[in-house]
Parts: sequence; C-alpha cells; structure tokens
Amino acid sequence: MSSADYDEAYKLWSNSKGVGLRALDDSMAGIDKFLKRNPLTNFVALEDNRIIGIILCGNDGRRGYIYHAAVKETHRRKGIGKAMVNSVLEALKKEAINKVALIALTSNQIGNNFWQSIGFDKRDDIVYRDIIINDKNI
Repeated sequence: MSSADYDEAYKLWSNSKGVGLRALDDSMAGIDKFLKRNPLTNFVALEDNRIIGIILCGNDGRRGYIYHAAVKETHRRKGIGKAMVNSVLEALKKEAINKVALIALTSNQIGNNFWQSIGFDKRDDIVYRDIIINDKNI
C-alpha cells in the first residue's frame, strides 16, 4: 500500500461494517505517517487496478499489530483476506517479529468469525484499555 491508495482504501474501510475509523489517525496524514513508519507490512489486493482488499500492519519491534483489514463485500470468501494476512505474517517474520495481535470490535461478527477461522485466538485473560489524548481524534 502507498499513500496514493488512500482515497480508495478509505472508501473501502468506510463501507465495511466493523471497521472503526478515527478523525486524525485515519486521515490521509495519519495513514501516511503510519505507512512511512511501517513501509513493508501493508498490502492491498487489486482487481482491474482497483482495490478490493486492504490490510495495515505495524510493529513496535517485538509484536506486530494488524489494523483495518477489509475485503470488498462482493469479493469475500475467495481467499483474499487470508492471502493478505499471510503476506503480513511473512513480512513480519522477515523483521524478526514473533507474535501478532489485533483488535476486533465485539460487534464485528463477520470480522471475528474470519479471524477465528484462520487461527487467531480470542483472549479472555486481558482487558484492553485506552485513552484519547487529543479530543479531535473522534
């Protein structure tokens, strides 16, 4: 993925149930910043030069984190999502990352079913917490 893909990617995310978007983090500037920091672990799937799938992934040097994985509804159940995840996992292995995490909204049943089907375990032993430190990031 590159910054040039932003408009198409944002449209796909916006039209995908369960993808939570933030005003600043998911703005063009926010995504560009993320891509510059993580240049080798973000992928798009194309058909006829149009984005039909996208996955963002970064790491902190010890753990990988997947964000905003989405496949166009008309192209689901064709292995596109799994192929993108495999690309991410291979890219992370090359960076010596040994574990990958992601957050899926509990209301995102389609996403949660997908992640479970490809082997991502649901953890019941942790509590995820966050705090917004910029009120403009709604």
